[in-house]
Amino acid sequence: MKKLRKGDNVVVLCGKDKGRNGTITQVIGDRALVEGINVVKRHTKPNPQANNPGGVIDKVKSIHISNLMLVNSNSNLGERVSIRLVENQSDSKNHKIKRERYFKSSNQAVK
Repeated sequence: MKKLRKGDNVVVLCGKDKGRNGTITQVIGDRALVEGINVVKRHTKPNPQANNPGGVIDKVKSIHISNLMLVNSNSNLGERVSIRLVENQSDSKNHKIKRERYFKSSNQAVK
């Protein structure tokens, strides 16, 4: 289980976008695409076969997940996240153990 997932609200810890918030749109291995973060200009050639006019295009590049921190919705601050094992108490016969993300400072489960 990964500590950061698609749809999580994160804050950037370092780089040119330090302190900015965004939502993860995609996680690729140990890197993530964050909406509106790490936007670069890409100069492309025109390609008439692909119906591409070319020009300067804004493109979102990936950022390493070590430079991101999950935002706690209660405090609106970036906090450390860990994973714990929790027993499911709903079935008395089948004790299933599931993994859950939680904030280290408040010991509260991530929603």
